[in-house]
Amino acid sequence: MEISTLTTYHCLAFVWYIFITYSITHVRTEERPSEVFLYGGQWKYLTVLNLVLQAVFYGVSFLADVLRLIKKLRCAKCVISSRDLLFSVLAFPVSTFVSISFWTLYTYNRELVYPKSLDGVIPLWLNHAMHTAVLPFAVLEILAMPHRYPAKKKGVILLGFVAFLYISWVLWIYSVTGEWVYPLFALFSPAGLAAFFAGSLAVIISFYNFGEFLNRMIWGQSKFCF
Repeated sequence: MEISTLTTYHCLAFVWYIFITYSITHVRTEERPSEVFLYGGQWKYLTVLNLVLQAVFYGVSFLADVLRLIKKLRCAKCVISSRDLLFSVLAFPVSTFVSISFWTLYTYNRELVYPKSLDGVIPLWLNHAMHTAVLPFAVLEILAMPHRYPAKKKGVILLGFVAFLYISWVLWIYSVTGEWVYPLFALFSPAGLAAFFAGSLAVIISFYNFGEFLNRMIWGQSKFCF
């Protein structure tokens, strides 16, 4: 894809994610179901955190494109490295995990992840923007341009560390409120919950590997080391 086309695409994607993040974080207070937006607000949900992550990624991508357009290649090199790291380790695997895990659980029993009470608060289009569109956006990014992946061990460690931070946030919220972020978690014993978190980490790492595989199949080997 031409750099000018990429710049336009990344700019539009950045604006889109800013708009979606603004929309979900400005749901009118009086319409929020009391059992949903308690301690931590929207910032306890992986879906909302992923929207912020995508906005940051596309913002960095847009900046890299602009620097390339104006021939500031020395500055662009550093920004491109940050862009590739963000996409490979976080943006692609997290988006894929959010979309697939949400719709799988929603199909099984929506009350475990998205109570019916939210239908009157969050419009259908916004639900799909948060949980459906994120996946084709991630795949389109791989098709649009190559991304350099870090060494596998370092990439997995970084992804695991971020997952650990989110799990810690979930556990902290439970310790303060006595309520789980997702009703699903209440179904597990402590050992079962630990196994669920471990399984979820294994799944998101598999999405990381899948993204690397797609990138390699489409664009060839393209790695960098720290």
